[in-house]
Amino acid sequence: MPHRTGPDPLGKTKCGGSAAKPHPPPHFLSTMKLSVLDQSTVVTSRSPDTSIRESIALAQHCEALGYSRYWLAEHHASQSQAGTAPEILISAIAATTTRIRVGSAGVMLPHYSALKVAEQFRVLEAIAPGRIDLGLGRAPGSDGRTAFALNPLAETAVDHFPAQIRDLLAWLAGEKLVEGHPFRDIIAQPQGPTTPEVWMLGSSDYGAQVAAYFGLPFCFAHFITDGRGTAEALALYRQYYRPSARYPEPYAALCVWAMAADTETEAARLFTSRELWRLGRDRGIFTALPSPEEAAAHDYTEAELLRIARLRERAFYGTPEVVGTRLRALGDEHNVEEIAILTTLHDPQARRHSYTLLAEEFELASANFSSTMREITAR
Repeated sequence: MPHRTGPDPLGKTKCGGSAAKPHPPPHFLSTMKLSVLDQSTVVTSRSPDTSIRESIALAQHCEALGYSRYWLAEHHASQSQAGTAPEILISAIAATTTRIRVGSAGVMLPHYSALKVAEQFRVLEAIAPGRIDLGLGRAPGSDGRTAFALNPLAETAVDHFPAQIRDLLAWLAGEKLVEGHPFRDIIAQPQGPTTPEVWMLGSSDYGAQVAAYFGLPFCFAHFITDGRGTAEALALYRQYYRPSARYPEPYAALCVWAMAADTETEAARLFTSRELWRLGRDRGIFTALPSPEEAAAHDYTEAELLRIARLRERAFYGTPEVVGTRLRALGDEHNVEEIAILTTLHDPQARRHSYTLLAEEFELASANFSSTMREITAR
């Protein structure tokens, strides 16, 4: 399959070739995969360190339910999220699970050395061969000052993001870096027969173009933009996709905030926590997730009530049938093979129950069993 012309994040000029033509969207599967994004959310009345232990427990729960992947986010200096080091949490989860893929969503690469990230994820791959995902992001996952605390060269680090990805992919694959590179002969250990699955994550066109250029799977952060820009980013990704050895076809996914409860009334009550938290987030204030009781006691202004009404119109919450119908429609609309679910609730039991209800709605356990049997038969 020939490469397509299009945006080149490495700044190279392409010569010749006809104008880019849109890549046909992948066929939407009725048995769409569901995965999990976990931010290790900090909640009121509990110490942030408990969120890390809840992440480990939830991962084991979601593996039993049949979810495909369990992704850990990276945030820094936040009162809202405790997940500062996904590579460490991935190790703990990979060591205490047996089937589910475990990975980052994502590692904010401009903070770090590409070699060090390659080494970390090669170690993770050795711990759980064939089950490690390396999701990459460019956003700081923090404020500007914290970005400089993580990397004193933060002001220019993002400019080297595409080159970092190029080097990282080579180190992960055990290949030499490009000719003339000062680190060309350095090897990222431990080498082995399998390599992590690398994803590009983003909430804008930029991540889509980088994913297309390197021939990587792409996950759009629908939950950050409330869906704005989804169609445009995925269209660019498919239009300019350059097939790679591991991914001859584009593979697109969405990450969506969603929550299910037994009744519409209970779902609405649980959702009030996110309503109040989002009012702060939209003003740049990131705090611990309040309880439904704290949300009920809040004195909302008229402007806040209008903002909440708009949020409710776009949000994915309700009974499993309602949420399942909306998720399927979203997947069908954007022709994605997979949706990662982010659920942030104050009560960890309610969060587990939400993932249970959605797993039952999508019959994940049956789908996973069928997939496993097909793999065994093919051997």
